[in-house]
Parts: sequence; structure tokens; C-alpha cells
Amino acid sequence: MNTQDYSKELARFAANLQIGDIPNDVILRAEDLLVDWFGSAVAGKNSRPVETITQFAQNMGGFDASHVGPSEILISRTTSSPFLAAMANAAASHVAEQDDVHNGSVFHPATVVFPPALACAQALGACGDDLIVAAVAGYEVGIRVGEFLGRSHYKVFHTTGTAGTLAAAATAGRLLQLSPEQMLHAFGSAGTQSAGLWEFLRDAADSKQLHTAHAAATGLMSAYLAQAGFTGAQHILEGKQGLAAGMSSDADPSKLIDGLGKRWALAETSFKYHASCRHTHPAADALLQVIRAHKLQPTDIAKVETLVHQGAIDVLGPVIDPATVHQSKFSMGTVLALVAHYEFAGLQEFDQHFHDEAICLFRDRVTMTLDPEVDGAYPQRWIGKVKVHLHDGRVLEGRVDEPKGDPGNTLSRTEITDKAMRLAAFSGGASPTEMSKAIDMLWNIRKQTQLGFLLTVN
Repeated sequence: MNTQDYSKELARFAANLQIGDIPNDVILRAEDLLVDWFGSAVAGKNSRPVETITQFAQNMGGFDASHVGPSEILISRTTSSPFLAAMANAAASHVAEQDDVHNGSVFHPATVVFPPALACAQALGACGDDLIVAAVAGYEVGIRVGEFLGRSHYKVFHTTGTAGTLAAAATAGRLLQLSPEQMLHAFGSAGTQSAGLWEFLRDAADSKQLHTAHAAATGLMSAYLAQAGFTGAQHILEGKQGLAAGMSSDADPSKLIDGLGKRWALAETSFKYHASCRHTHPAADALLQVIRAHKLQPTDIAKVETLVHQGAIDVLGPVIDPATVHQSKFSMGTVLALVAHYEFAGLQEFDQHFHDEAICLFRDRVTMTLDPEVDGAYPQRWIGKVKVHLHDGRVLEGRVDEPKGDPGNTLSRTEITDKAMRLAAFSGGASPTEMSKAIDMLWNIRKQTQLGFLLTVN
């Protein structure tokens, strides 16, 4: 196939995908990811950056009691247009650092797929099967675009913000029943608006939530524009002045159609166990392995050397002295300090202890070293290796080949439900009764003939 046809083939796949094309185990996995996303979205309640974006969406929408929108904004219990609801919900679901991640593309699909899926489905009166098909289309497109852009892209660009526009466009486009030609136009419009830079980490800035809000809303807008006849670049991904030309030095166009319809990338997606950047999880699990095996106390440990891939150094390296809870989730030292003290780096641990003296002292004794084996396996595999130096002179080594949450070490449906309930309880975004009712609805999404609101709307 001519490389100039890859975008066209990807658009054709997204536009033509049917529920009968999707294996049952992939559908079940999509349901798992949907419930997991919902917990993260509710967890965005009371986060200042999220509340700011949500207030902006509500102000721009102009919706009030006399003009009710069709789509639900989860954290505010209000409604708005699909565009603004997708924006707000995407921001909300990316702040707790508990949303999913696809290893090979280093991309967080749920936060840019399910917000436009829910917003459009509610506005269109779509059924549960329609939402699942659209979500699968979004995952398959977004993951492949992330893989296509390669490691050089991720060094500077936040792939969830860039590839996320295409994922959102595919999701909304499928719900709008775009033709393959219209879907390709939607991709062109979405791709030309792709954005998201890592520089915000150095300043503890709020940009990460803006990245997902923008990607979800932009992708949705691109799909609606395409439906109305608006045209976009036909080769926005692989063209001479397209996304790869401007944002990558190692792009591989063949990744765009890798196993379409046979390899289901959605099923490769991992859940997050710790409430931190996924780059910290392999080392955190490896340290936890050593601590439990040798019954160590934090005071036994003189220093910890983490053996990591270059992507971890690029993203986590700038965070030396985290000033906020969110920034601390990108500090390898903080995450490992919390694991050493509490055997878990969860929302409560970060919120209450990230700046404790003991945590900061431990944090400053954690280093990152580039490891050829770990770097060679990345991004397909995220291996965790640590060397734990004890005060008595011993050096203990830990290794984890599949961190908790990876497909081979996944979360059960009970664990996913418990995680969602825990996230809601932490944020106060919904009561246990409300969460149980909504989660039960989502576990039975395919029985829904018309998507209603998940929570009680004010």
C-alpha cells in the first residue's frame, strides 16, 4: 500500500467499524476501561485547574435553567453542549493521574475518548453499543497515531494532547456516522490543531488538563465540522507538511494501519494502580517487591537507584523539588518515598504527605539511571528495575516485568469498581449510592437503548 493511503485506510476503518467486528473480549475490556475512566472523571471534582476549565465551559455555553444542554458535565452536575461537556469531562479525568495508558504509544486514551463518546451519545440519543463501537474506534486510531509519531515526538510533545485530537475525532465521527471520506476530513481538521508540550512540568503549571480538554473538544468539533461539509488535509499525518514532519524525526507510517481489524490495541491498554505518572510505576513496584521480600523499613534504606528508560528521564527529570501535589506525581523520588513509607502511592498519600520532611529526605536519595535493557524494551514493555542500597552496606535488587495494571497483571472488575469508588470518595464528586448506581449502569452499558445521565443533574 502506498504510504499516502495510510490515513485514508485508518479513516475507513474508523468509519465502518461495527459491533460485530469487535471480539467479545475486546468489548469486555472496553467496558472495563469505561468504568475506570468514570472513576477518574469524578475524581476531578474540587481540583482547581479542572474547576477553572469547567467554569469556563459553563460561562461560554451560556446554559442556564431555561436552556438545558443535552450533555452532562460530571463534576458540576450541570449540562451543556457536547463540545463543552467533552472539554470539561476530559479535563476532569486527567488530573488524578489514575486514567489508563497504552504502553507502546505512551498515550492515555480514555481521557480523550470517553468524554466525546459520552457527550455525543447523550446528545444523539445513542445506545450503549454505539458508544462502545465509537470508543473502540477512538482507541484504535489514537493508539496507532501515537505509535506512528514515535519516541522522538514524546520527548517534547505530550502525546495525549496531540494524538488525542485524532482519537476524539474518530470517536465522535463514528457516533455521527461519518462516511470514510468525511472521517478523513475530520482527521485533517483534528490533526492541524494537535498540541501539547511538556514544558509545563518545570513550572507546576496547569497545562496537562488543558491538553486533554483541548484534544477532546477539538476532535469532537472536527467531526461535527466534517459532517457539515468542512474539509481537512487528506494527509495530515504523513504528508510533507503534516503532523510527523513537524513533530517527529522517527515517524513510521506503517504503524497507522498495523493489524487493523486483527490486532486490537485497546486490549493492550493498562490501568493505573498508583496515582502518579505511569513512568514511576515500574520502579515503584520493583521497590515494593524488595521491601516486602526483605521486610524493610524506610530507615533501613540509604538510597535507591532506579534503572529506567529515556522517556522516564525526559518526563520526570525536570521535577526536582515538586511544589504541588500534581507536580509531585511526576517526581520519581516522591513516588518511591511514598511507596517505601506506605506501600502505596495513592491519592490520600500524595495529598497528605508529599511534602512531609521524611518523604522529602527519602525523595532526594532516589536517582534515575538509563538502563540499556529497560530502554531497549520501551515502549512496548515497561520494565521496573531498582538497586536498593541499605545502611548496612547491602545492595538489594528488584525487578518487575509487568507493573500492576498491565494486561498481564491487570485489575479485576472488583478492583476497578473499588478504585472508582475510592476516587469518588476522595474527591467528594459523588456519594457511594450514586457511584454504585452509575457503575452498575456502565457495567451493563450494552443493555442501554439510549444513553442517559450518569449522575443526578441539578
